[in-house]
Amino acid sequence: MTVSRLIARPMLASIFVVGGITALRNASALAPKAAPVTDKIVPAAKKAVPSLPLTEDPATLVRINAVAQLVAAGALATGRAPRLSAAVLAASLVPTTLAGHRFWEVDDAQARTQQQLHFFKNVSLVGGLVIAAGDTDGKPGVAWRARRVAKDARREAKHLAGSARREAKLAKAQLT
Repeated sequence: MTVSRLIARPMLASIFVVGGITALRNASALAPKAAPVTDKIVPAAKKAVPSLPLTEDPATLVRINAVAQLVAAGALATGRAPRLSAAVLAASLVPTTLAGHRFWEVDDAQARTQQQLHFFKNVSLVGGLVIAAGDTDGKPGVAWRARRVAKDARREAKHLAGSARREAKLAKAQLT
């Protein structure tokens, strides 16, 4: 792992540790802000996966989201499954942002500006997490490896076809 990854991953994860702890401590207070989002997400999730045992209680959902953020932040910070943990953090940040920073519903100009700032800060974090989720740590990704295997197979097939043609010419020459 490079030094930049060694430093950057814990830095990126730090906001989720703080946010996760805060959400766990204040889940009941955050539940009313989360309710407009959970009221839309839970029915959609249950419709998509009917066997999913998902609660409709916003406070419990806030706690689940907080635990997911804490676990994924710990994994990202320590370099354990960094791509998966970055993806989990990005996915968990979307409902958090939509619930917590609904600037379009705020009437006060100063409060709207603050909420808008936090909203776009979170959008920026999602962007960074998407980059981290795609980071192969300098190793070839699955797509590159698949293209490489296909290229090698085409080259080998071309080589074998040429060899077969040469062998066929030699065999024909021996028969005549």
